[in-house]
Amino acid sequence: QVQLVESGGGSVQAGGSLRLSCAGSGRIFSNYDMGWFRQAPGTEREFVSAITWNAGKTYYADSVKGRFTISRDNTKNTVYLQMNSLSPADTAVYYCAAVSLYSRSSRYTADAYVYWGQGTQVTVSS
Repeated sequence: QVQLVESGGGSVQAGGSLRLSCAGSGRIFSNYDMGWFRQAPGTEREFVSAITWNAGKTYYADSVKGRFTISRDNTKNTVYLQMNSLSPADTAVYYCAAVSLYSRSSRYTADAYVYWGQGTQVTVSS
């Protein structure tokens, strides 16, 4: 079992920045690739970004490429999402999730991930 707790959400004006954190506990954090997803009201949960267990590869949705940066610190059991140039379209609940590094499932799909945090709200005003 892996427990994930997100933090760092909040309200910001368009053009601003936020840094989300996701702290993991339980099993060995470095055994997992990590992902960030988001869900706005009335929409499906959508992929935002992912990072492999050793940070060797990162993945981004086209909508956030060049604005968001994912990183991780396995010594702190934490994954981060730096979000810059935020727009109202980025408003959503953001979730972090974990998938075994041995899983062959696509890191772009929510179904691949086994463990999920409770989410943190990000609100961007114009």
